[in-house]
Amino acid sequence: MATNNPGTAQPDDDDVIDLRKLWVTLMRHKWGIITLPLLVAMLVYLYVSTLTPIYRGTSTLLIESDRGNVVGIQGVDSMAAGREYLQTQFELLKSRGLAEKVVRDLNLTDHPEFDPEQQEPPLIDLAALTDWRGWIRAIGLDDMISVTQPEELAPNELTDEQRFERVVSAFRGRVTVEPRRNTQLVDIQVEMADPQTAAEAATALANGYIERQLQARLDMTEQATGWMSDRMAELKEQLKQSERKLQAYVEKEDLIDMDGVTTVEGSELSQLNSRLVEARQALARAENQYQQIADVTDASWREQATVPVVRSNKLVSDFLAEEAQARAKVDELSQRYGPRHPTMIEAQNELNSATESLRNQVRQVVASIEQKYELAQADLNSLKQAFENNREAIREVQSKEFRFQELQREVETNRTLYNTFLNRLKETTATADVQDANARVVDDAVVPRGAVKPRKARITLISAVLALLGSIGLALLREQFDNRVRGSGDVEDKLGLPMLGLLPLQKKRMERKQIARLYSSDRDRAFSEAVRTIRTGVVLSGLDDPHKIIVVTSSTPGEGKTSLVSNLGAALGQMERVLVLEADMRKPTFRRIFDFDDDRFGLADVAAGNATSEQAIQSFDGMDVMACGTLPPNPLELLSTRRFTELLEKLATQYDRIIIDAPPVQAVSDPLVLATQASTVIYMVKSDATPVPLIRKGLERLAEVNAPLAGIVLDHVDVKKSRKYGYGYGYGSKYGAEGYYDYYGYSSAQR
Repeated sequence: MATNNPGTAQPDDDDVIDLRKLWVTLMRHKWGIITLPLLVAMLVYLYVSTLTPIYRGTSTLLIESDRGNVVGIQGVDSMAAGREYLQTQFELLKSRGLAEKVVRDLNLTDHPEFDPEQQEPPLIDLAALTDWRGWIRAIGLDDMISVTQPEELAPNELTDEQRFERVVSAFRGRVTVEPRRNTQLVDIQVEMADPQTAAEAATALANGYIERQLQARLDMTEQATGWMSDRMAELKEQLKQSERKLQAYVEKEDLIDMDGVTTVEGSELSQLNSRLVEARQALARAENQYQQIADVTDASWREQATVPVVRSNKLVSDFLAEEAQARAKVDELSQRYGPRHPTMIEAQNELNSATESLRNQVRQVVASIEQKYELAQADLNSLKQAFENNREAIREVQSKEFRFQELQREVETNRTLYNTFLNRLKETTATADVQDANARVVDDAVVPRGAVKPRKARITLISAVLALLGSIGLALLREQFDNRVRGSGDVEDKLGLPMLGLLPLQKKRMERKQIARLYSSDRDRAFSEAVRTIRTGVVLSGLDDPHKIIVVTSSTPGEGKTSLVSNLGAALGQMERVLVLEADMRKPTFRRIFDFDDDRFGLADVAAGNATSEQAIQSFDGMDVMACGTLPPNPLELLSTRRFTELLEKLATQYDRIIIDAPPVQAVSDPLVLATQASTVIYMVKSDATPVPLIRKGLERLAEVNAPLAGIVLDHVDVKKSRKYGYGYGYGSKYGAEGYYDYYGYSSAQR
């Protein structure tokens, strides 16, 4: 038997946004979503309408990176052109010093915009409403709590200096410097309530900046001239002292070569050092040749002749060639003549003579190499001895040379520095009276015609959009925390069970008895269609193994399980033999619904053995009904008895379907016992009412006893509202309240 395990089903991908569900949520809260932005927009518009219009005066300034010196000589305050330089000038335009100059020039301390005594109080003062100090003063606690800050003193309580500083700070807050992209142009903007003053202030800032730059450059030039004059005297004296020290050293050490610091003794040592280097090189060459013949000194002259250094000798090479020629001649003649032939004897004598000359020359070359090596060693040793004997003299010469170079560098450094300052002083003096500004005014500020603040439409629109987003967020947040079940989507997502169907909400007030027998009366076509849908779901879910015993329960009382039991029994009774049992022995309702006599036997009586099933069963609306009967003292024990189980088995042989109305799961344990004997269990949920955690807890209790859950049936569903919000439960949405059967022409008897 298939069993559905309840759980908290989640979408396959949590990152996927269900647009349909989002739209349904927004439509459900549409009036709140619409009302909040409209209300906010209205309030914001009323508020911004009370604000004072602000005008913006703009002057345009060209700031030149190259300061364009008239005489073509670089200025003293040279600064590398670039982004950093321009950024520095922008900050200077917003500096306090420049703002103070404009405030003084325009006498802004007496301007109504900066003088609170000349200002009218605002119609709506948000700052006052949000200022806690004002509330403390209003309730009279300012005597006990000091809430007045120095910047909050009234104008008549401030000194002139404090008033001036307050105006300067306020004015700086109204100044904006906007550089134009990819240019050296900058717009100086001043925002004020008085358009004329705004234009004058922007122009005054531009002109004041130029004046301050000219004055600053003139001051820097004068300061640099004075400093360089004092520095020139110091440098001149330093140069003279270094020259005197160099001259005194030359005379003291008897230096005759001013370029290389060379004395007579130093020249000799230099020559000795050069000879020592040459001797080392000569010894290296001689040693190289000697090493080649060292291994063949005791060998024959013929082996010595094979050494490369010997063979490279020209005479040896020539004698080798003569010997080879003579030997070739002997070999040739030996083919024709005998050894005693005169021609042969003459050729042999020539060969012997050539060999003897070669032997003598090889021995002479070997002896020459040995002699040259010995002489090179002796020469090097002699020079080393001479050099060692004069080492102290060499060190003294080197010391003199280092000292001379040090004094010479000092003189050159002082002379270069002195000449640099001299030229710089001449340039600065020449340009002292010829200073130009690094900026010029491109456009003077004109009196603005229209206000730039407040932008009523933009502020209102932004406020409305933000309020709309906020209201949407609140709606989504409210929906997120709403733990009730509204439709099939909630059933599957939140409960993890299929939805068998629903029972529509009855708009007209009806008695419980009427609702329980509404299917039989056929007064509500939509309700009847809903019951048929549930009937179809129950039948289809048990095609292979029909559900013989069906238990209907819920989480709490009042969720419509009794109405489903009676109406589903009537619907199934049209096709099968059906028995409806009232197993809710705590609060039975069948007597009132089906008009049973108070003394009529019921399920409790039959299970206890006090009556037969025939005595307790009565037919209604095409089905058999067995009410509770006499209330037992302990219903749970009665339902757990073997007699009750045997009763169900007996009744199952007599009926096609047995539908049991069980108590709520959260109230008692009776439905858990009944679920163990059921073929399937239908769980009733009241739409938009029962909390999901409570439903899950009930489903978990059923799962603990392995109850075969078929699915969920929603009760009290507002079909019109659900269809409006896009739930679409699959019936009546296309064909109206008349339903599927009326569309195809079936009568009530044929359904």
